[in-house]
Amino acid sequence: MSTTPETAAGSPVRTDGDGRRQGAEEQPQKLPMFALLALATAVFITSLTETLPAGLLPAMSRDLNVSESATGQTVTVYAIGTALTAIPLTAATAGWRRKRLLLTAMIGFAVANTVTAVSSAYGLTMAARFVAGVAAGLAWALLAGYARRLAPVRLQGRAIAVAMAGIPVALSLGVPAGTFLGKVTDWRVAFLAMTGLTVLLLVWIAAAVPDYPGQERGERPKMLHALRVPGVAPVLFVTLVFVLAHTIIYAYIATFLDDLGLGGNTDLVLLVFGAASLASIWIVGAQIHRRLRVLTVASSLLVAVAAAVLAVLADHTAFVYVAAVLWGLGWGGVPTLLQTAAGEAGGETAADAAQAMLVTLWNVAMAGGGVIGGVLLDLSGSDSLPWSVLLLMLPVIAVVVLARGHGFPARRQAA
Repeated sequence: MSTTPETAAGSPVRTDGDGRRQGAEEQPQKLPMFALLALATAVFITSLTETLPAGLLPAMSRDLNVSESATGQTVTVYAIGTALTAIPLTAATAGWRRKRLLLTAMIGFAVANTVTAVSSAYGLTMAARFVAGVAAGLAWALLAGYARRLAPVRLQGRAIAVAMAGIPVALSLGVPAGTFLGKVTDWRVAFLAMTGLTVLLLVWIAAAVPDYPGQERGERPKMLHALRVPGVAPVLFVTLVFVLAHTIIYAYIATFLDDLGLGGNTDLVLLVFGAASLASIWIVGAQIHRRLRVLTVASSLLVAVAAAVLAVLADHTAFVYVAAVLWGLGWGGVPTLLQTAAGEAGGETAADAAQAMLVTLWNVAMAGGGVIGGVLLDLSGSDSLPWSVLLLMLPVIAVVVLARGHGFPARRQAA
């Protein structure tokens, strides 16, 4: 398994800017769960901040005096902020100490969510959401690598799985909880609660998460160089198309279920999806250090089968729930699998650059999925959504299967 210089087994001991010793001698022998859970909470905040407006659109649109479709663009502008800034900011801050960078990103979320909560002007709200997206670009490019550096080489996959668990928790529990809080109180309270959680997280990170130095000037990430590293391009292609396929239907799942006569069961279907996603995170975390390729192939196939079930058998309610289980099992571990694959494909010289490009393409795919799904909905109806997902998953499966030498190797480098 490729690692960064600070975590490589057998790497020479070096001192950082504060005179602390680094290298194999200080390599932990088990997962530092308290620190990793802090990173998972950061992932949770980034994911929930992005999707929270989806459950609060009617109330937000009334207070901001704009249409619900215009309010929905608060999700799009967040993704745009991430997509536009992840790569240049990652390069510009490569030399920063890691804890300082993480704290800066989290402060950005606290400020953006506070402004969103108190704003009564649509333009100011959109600006705050863009800033939140910029903070997300910094955080996402940093968090997977940070999790890897906290763990011994043999447990790096599990460390990333723990950190990335914040995604399904945010989608399956955070969004419904935030929506409920907004309904029983006010939508602004939901965003202020996010600010409060972020402030607590800042204290947690400062107290419990170890610091690491940034990269030396000669080690700074070079994006074009990363694309030439064998394996990086296949991982980035799979990221773009896989996330695009998922978002096309996930963004419009309420409409899809409503057209089936299951609009009242949307929360239950999402709960089933979320529970299966959490199970997927656990399975991937337990097996990723030995079976990254097998797990990625299985995830791709499960999502494709789920799409096929929704395309052909969605008239039967039971099969909708079966598809939700299959989809969750396939999707839940995907962030961990792709982050790990990108880090390993990039290796010591291009891991940060590969992660930054992955974050950018992930958000481009999310924004694109929302747009493409909306166009398909208007032109062909919700029945076209699962067929489109199935069509997109075919090249994903093909690339994962064919990238057996690099990207999703049949034989991974021994730790």
